[in-house]
Amino acid sequence: MKITKLLNTSLCIFFLFLCNTANAALTQQQEEAKKKGIELYNQYKAISAIDFLKIAADGGDDDALYYLGEALRKNNRYMTQEAQKAYEDSAKKGNIYSMIRLGEANEDLCVTMKNCSPTEHSPEEWTNKAKELATEQASKGNAESMYLLWEITGNDDWLEKSAERGFALAQFRLATKYQEGGGAFLLPSRRSDAIEKWMKASAENGYPPGMMGFAAARIEKNDLSSFRFWNEKAATLSYVSGVFGYASYIGGIEPTYGFQSDPVKSYALLSNLLELDGGGNVINNVNDTLPEVEKNMSKEQIAEAKNLAKTWKSTHPPLSFYPDKLGY
Repeated sequence: MKITKLLNTSLCIFFLFLCNTANAALTQQQEEAKKKGIELYNQYKAISAIDFLKIAADGGDDDALYYLGEALRKNNRYMTQEAQKAYEDSAKKGNIYSMIRLGEANEDLCVTMKNCSPTEHSPEEWTNKAKELATEQASKGNAESMYLLWEITGNDDWLEKSAERGFALAQFRLATKYQEGGGAFLLPSRRSDAIEKWMKASAENGYPPGMMGFAAARIEKNDLSSFRFWNEKAATLSYVSGVFGYASYIGGIEPTYGFQSDPVKSYALLSNLLELDGGGNVINNVNDTLPEVEKNMSKEQIAEAKNLAKTWKSTHPPLSFYPDKLGY
């Protein structure tokens, strides 16, 4: 009993220390590297992101360390020693996402390959600490921490609480859960209403996948105006799915869903998508669609479109697939 208490006390002291390890301020170069690294990561260019994330990680930024761990793990398809160190350094600064990843180490491919790196603390210990910190933050009304508690525990009450508190990703996940048959509804219409309610909330809170989800819900009710609005909104936020859909809809001689024909903008947006050569399979779709738009354009229109592509890129966020931060 004394030994158990001693171990628990030692663990508590360790975690108290790690969560009090503050982030050091990044230099401008490190901040820019972090921004670029996350941009590339969100474009499914994990390999290209690594060098940038290492620069920011060297500055001790917990989020950069987490993304570095993610990029290394996804590139290698398992948690390498370098990825594990990045997660551990991030977790020691109180990053709950990294704690969750370390808590999942027993399910990593390295277990099957029998080449997992030695760890200072067990996955169970990291999971317990993630739960402890998330619970503490959730008790103060932190909606993101409520969502993380759902990720940790699988308790849908936390997902609902997070959604009700306005966390856009939780709202999207709740709507998706209902779409997939989760939840209990007396009537199918009640389920549809709940899906639309939470997709709308997610969209209005600025989450592009939620915008596209709400657009899809509105098109089912033949609300073309709302469909067009949210599709274009997702495109202006550079969500890849939204950009491709919007560009495709406005590119034809006879545009669909009531969009106004604009082949110049369509060409510009589609050509910008060609930079996404790291993954997501969007390139194949663009290569099929762009020639169909181009064949009906004059040389002057193509030149105008190329200029617009540059202007659009400089005045809008970087293209992003908006991947789930805890996604695989």
